[in-house]
Amino acid sequence: METFKRRHLPHYDVAGGTYFVTACLAGSIPTVGMASLRRQADIRCRMPRPAGLSSAAWKMRIACEAFAANEEWLDGHPAVRWLADARLAAVVRCELMRESGSRYDLHAFVIMPSHVHILFTPRRSWSGCQRLSGQRCGPRSAILQAFKGRTALACNRILQRRGPFWQSESYDRVVRDERAFENVVRYIEGNPVKAGLCDIPEGWEFSSASTTLEEARAQHI
Repeated sequence: METFKRRHLPHYDVAGGTYFVTACLAGSIPTVGMASLRRQADIRCRMPRPAGLSSAAWKMRIACEAFAANEEWLDGHPAVRWLADARLAAVVRCELMRESGSRYDLHAFVIMPSHVHILFTPRRSWSGCQRLSGQRCGPRSAILQAFKGRTALACNRILQRRGPFWQSESYDRVVRDERAFENVVRYIEGNPVKAGLCDIPEGWEFSSASTTLEEARAQHI
């Protein structure tokens, strides 16, 4: 059973689902970038579906192109890079580790200067609807809202600022098979290399590639 929620982006909660989530810093894509992304989205919406391509496959292609365009701005031209500060990146990593193994299984992550990629599966013992701010929500929503809320408070305190720390919405999709799972892990751990931040995935400190998740979790218990 899937629970579908829509604000500006579609979000799915799937029983037993594994989620690939991208959370961006507030203001991380500059105004010119947002305008460019909107223009590209409008063009994609008007494009006819190629002959022989199913509606589902066409939607997936459009979604992948939109994700790639968004990542290009986040990796190459971010307007906000708070997570380049190792103190803040450590806060985010610590929060990811804090509930890994209890509320969810964390499979892979990377903390980039302007955004975070996470691959996780909510635990079955914590997979029902939750209540957050008086509203019922699925495990994905509850986990992300709690993660964003705690890290925003801690990071804003370090920065001595107020206001939104994370973009209000996250980009997420359900990972449905083993091949997709492996592709997502490679993408997450290879993101710092693609962005020119290091030469090999293991060279980026704030990533599941640099240490085993068990070791990272032990450091933050």
